[in-house]
Amino acid sequence: MGKRLLLLVLVVFAGCKGTSQEEKQESAKETAFKVNKTDAEWRAELTDMEYYVLRKAATENAFSSELLDNKEKGTYVCAGCGTPLFKSEHKFKSGTGWPSFDREIKGNVAFDTDYKIGVPRTEEHCAVCGGHLGHVFNDGPSNTTGKRHCINGAALNFIPDNN
Repeated sequence: MGKRLLLLVLVVFAGCKGTSQEEKQESAKETAFKVNKTDAEWRAELTDMEYYVLRKAATENAFSSELLDNKEKGTYVCAGCGTPLFKSEHKFKSGTGWPSFDREIKGNVAFDTDYKIGVPRTEEHCAVCGGHLGHVFNDGPSNTTGKRHCINGAALNFIPDNN
């Protein structure tokens, strides 16, 4: 009896989280950025994977990004709006399967907390268009910032330096 009651309480508690607040927060979030587009405009401009990652806060498969092993010098920009986000000199091989950087270009990346997996994580998004980039963790190179910006390659485009 006790186990059934506990299960019932857990089911009821889990069902209390409504989606109406999420939708309101999402639409408010969309209008707070310098670059605002409708969902239809984003869908028309982005590839399916870019849309899925940038606009739906998804994660691409590990080791699937062409940018993972890129060693060229240049700048990684938002695939949604072209805002410079990361410099190649701050990229490092983390072994996680996603492009990783020890720091962002200040002012161009914004941070928020997400609880999608049940624990708080620091989410990163483009400060100009709000596109989801990935998450930042405190397990990066200790000889620099100690941060690991774990970024979806689908959220980025690469612009090589002019040499």
